[in-house]
Amino acid sequence: MSDIDDQIVEEFRANAGRVGGQLAGMPVLLLHHRGRKSGIKRVTPMVYLPSDDENVVFVMASNWGAPENAGWYYNITTAGKAEIESGTETYPVTVRELKGEERDRIWATVVQRYPVFRDYEKKTAGIRTIPVVELTRA
Repeated sequence: MSDIDDQIVEEFRANAGRVGGQLAGMPVLLLHHRGRKSGIKRVTPMVYLPSDDENVVFVMASNWGAPENAGWYYNITTAGKAEIESGTETYPVTVRELKGEERDRIWATVVQRYPVFRDYEKKTAGIRTIPVVELTRA
């Protein structure tokens, strides 16, 4: 985990799931996953999009607009499961990557609510489509 991620995790846990800085005002969760190659347990902070269903959230593998998907994306889509820490609660989730129109519909909501994701989309244009992943309480 990077120093920045470590700081976000610390702040998240000290403030019952709220963080400041560049993530201020956006909902943040901590994704617990295991490296698909290394087997190492990891915790990754990320912005999520709440769903109308309280048991479902969506996460976006933007990787800050980098040309490649983040490692966590491959870890959870390979495993098909993970855990999330939301507020003061931690629970298991199942993982499903959204495709086609379903992905595009959720992505449209993401960029409307969180304009920074439009910047990430521009950075990755012609390189990759940013994956959207549904996490459902198991």
